[in-house]
Amino acid sequence: MRKNLLIALLASLTLGLAPFFPEPHLFGKVKWILGGGVGMKAEDWFDFVMHGAPFLWLTYELVMFIKDRFVQKKR
Repeated sequence: MRKNLLIALLASLTLGLAPFFPEPHLFGKVKWILGGGVGMKAEDWFDFVMHGAPFLWLTYELVMFIKDRFVQKKR
């Protein structure tokens, strides 16, 4: 389980944030969406989903890691 967490973290920091300059790509997409998403095309939404997927995976792995730790402490 810990190996999956590390891989998800690595994927989030590399694939999720690339390209890094002038700002991480995902941050620009989030700003665009929060600004109303005016002018976003299908490929922009697809790009947002693809760059966001590693963070969803990381969130899932973190929840499962915490859940496993909590369940082990109860026993």
